Amino acid sequence: MFFRRINDIFDCLKVSAERSSLFFVPKNKKIVKNEVINKISELAESVLSTTDFFLVDVEIKGGDTPEVWVSIDAEDRGVNMDECAEVSNELSFLMDAHDVFSGRYRINVSSPGLSRPLVDRRQYPKNVGRKAKFKFKKDGEYTKVEGTLKKVDDNHVVVGVDDESIKKILFDDLVETKIIPSFK
Repeated sequence: MFFRRINDIFDCLKVSAERSSLFFVPKNKKIVKNEVINKISELAESVLSTTDFFLVDVEIKGGDTPEVWVSIDAEDRGVNMDECAEVSNELSFLMDAHDVFSGRYRINVSSPGLSRPLVDRRQYPKNVGRKAKFKFKKDGEYTKVEGTLKKVDDNHVVVGVDDESIKKILFDDLVETKIIPSFK
């Protein structure tokens, strides 16, 4: 009887859940989380529309008290703490007005930081002249190259490789670009 109930529970989990990393996440919770992320993204875009910032990413972490992580950037400059605080205040006001969460939550607004890959084409021009690691797909194979971002246009990045060669990579082929910090 006990094993039958356990098997029923596992059958129920198989039907009503997707495997997400090492944990089972019910489909309806994943859908709700995506809807919340979409709503926060929409509200953040409205806040940012009056600034020179753009939205890079929205993540929700945590359990009982959700933590909302919003990454913003600017095309031609960095983002300072006062600007992040201002965006955070305006965004949290809108989130409260739209009842995004029924209870408490934390919100963190910041620039993506050096450890995060570039995910938006608008992040590339201000990084021209910096060393980076580029992962891209060429002829169905993944290729990695490290070099200096030399030029950016509408469709390509141009990378100067250490052996003095130049690689022109289509944006559509890029899988990941990470800036290598310089402490000179």
